[in-house]
Amino acid sequence: MARHYLDHASTSPTRPEVVEAMLPWLAGEHAADPGRVHTEGRMARAAIEHAREQVASRFGARPREVVFTSGATEAINAVAFGAGGPAACAAVEHSAVREASARHGGSVVELAVDRCGRIDLDSVDAALASGVRVVHCQWGNHEVGTVQPVAEVVARCRQRAGDGVLVHVDAAQAAGRVPIDFRAVGADLMSISAHKFGGPKGIGVLLVRRGLRLDPFVVGGEQERARRGGMENVPAIVGFGAAAALEHPDTSALRDGLAAAALAVDGVTRYGAVGPDGALPHIVCVGIDGVEAEPVLLGLDQAGIAAHSGSSCSSESLEPSPVLEAMGVDAERSLRLSVGWSTTVGDVAAFAEAFPRVVARLRSLASGG
Repeated sequence: MARHYLDHASTSPTRPEVVEAMLPWLAGEHAADPGRVHTEGRMARAAIEHAREQVASRFGARPREVVFTSGATEAINAVAFGAGGPAACAAVEHSAVREASARHGGSVVELAVDRCGRIDLDSVDAALASGVRVVHCQWGNHEVGTVQPVAEVVARCRQRAGDGVLVHVDAAQAAGRVPIDFRAVGADLMSISAHKFGGPKGIGVLLVRRGLRLDPFVVGGEQERARRGGMENVPAIVGFGAAAALEHPDTSALRDGLAAAALAVDGVTRYGAVGPDGALPHIVCVGIDGVEAEPVLLGLDQAGIAAHSGSSCSSESLEPSPVLEAMGVDAERSLRLSVGWSTTVGDVAAFAEAFPRVVARLRSLASGG
C-alpha cells in the first residue's frame, strides 16, 4: 500500500539536496573539531560559517546574529533563561514557550486570543503594564495555522516599554513557509528549527538582535562566540544551511485541496484563520462531529495516510491541546493535516477518497448501525 505523509507540521522529511550536502561531513575525513587551528579544523570552521551566512540570508539577519542550537526547543529555553524574569505569552504558544517561561521566568501573564487563536493586542498592553521582562509571540500557530500579528506586537512593546522588554518570536512553523525578515520585524530574538522545512533534525538557531547580550543557557565552552557551549554539530549545521538556501514551494493550493476535501463531509468544521495573509500555507485543522480523533487517525493510517490531532490520544501529553482549548473548540474531535515539499496532488486525492469512508464507518459504528 502506498503511504501518504500529511504530517509535515510535526516534521518534514529531509530534502535530498540537504542529505547530499551533509554526507561529506559525516565521513571520517571531515570529523575535525572546528575550534582547532589545523587544516581540518579550519575546513570545519569554514563550513559552519558558510552555513551561518546561508541561514542569515534566508531569514533577514546578520551572520553574527545567528546562534546554532540543537533546535527551536533549546533556543526557546535559552530565551527564557537569558531573559530571567516574568514573561507574557498566549495559551496557543508551543508548550516549549509556556513551560520554559514558567520554569525560568517564575511567573507568566497569559495573553488572550480570539476564536481563531489570534492574540488580542489589548492584552499585550495589559501584560506590559504588569512589568513583564519578555513577550513571546509565535509567527504562526502549529495546530491551526493562524498567523499572529507579529509586527503589531513588536510595535506595542516598543511604544509602551521601549527596549526594556524583549520580544521573542517562535518562527518554527513559519520558517521555510512564508518570507521572514528578522531585522524588518524588529524582534529581539527568534527561534527556528531546520527539520520543519526539510532540514535535518537536531539543529536550530536562535537569532539574537545585534548588541543584545543574554546569559548562555548551555555553558561549558566558548563556541558560538561564547553564546552556546558544546561541540558544534557540523553535519547538521551544513544541512541547515543547505535547506535555507533552497527554494521552497508554495503549498497553499495543496492545503486548500485538503481543506475542501475535509469540509465536503457533513459535520466537519475548520478551525483557525483562513486566507492568504491569515494562515500558514501548510496547515489545516478541522473538527469532526460524532467521532473522536483516535479512531479517525487509526482509520486514516490503515488507508495509508499519516495525520495528527490535538487530542491527548495522539501526543506524548495526557492532556488535549491547550491551543484548541484556548480557542474554545473540542480538541478531542480535531484532525490536523499538514503538507510540505514532498506532498503531491496524489496525496491530497488519497485523503479525499479515504476520509469520507473513515468518518462514515465510525459514525455508523457509534450509532449502532
